[in-house]
Amino acid sequence: MSDITFRLMERHQQIDEALRAERRRRWPDPLAILRLTRAKLALRQRLGRLMRRRIALHG
Repeated sequence: MSDITFRLMERHQQIDEALRAERRRRWPDPLAILRLTRAKLALRQRLGRLMRRRIALHG
């Protein structure tokens, strides 16, 4: 696993933890949930592109 992949996965976990914490709040902020969800999705898509590129290069 490359350093960039590791850092992206680590950031994905941090966002996931923040998202879970926001949802547990008594009055969750819907805009914060939306922002975190979009950030998590963007990271997941970037990780997917990196993995596909790595598979294509290394077979």
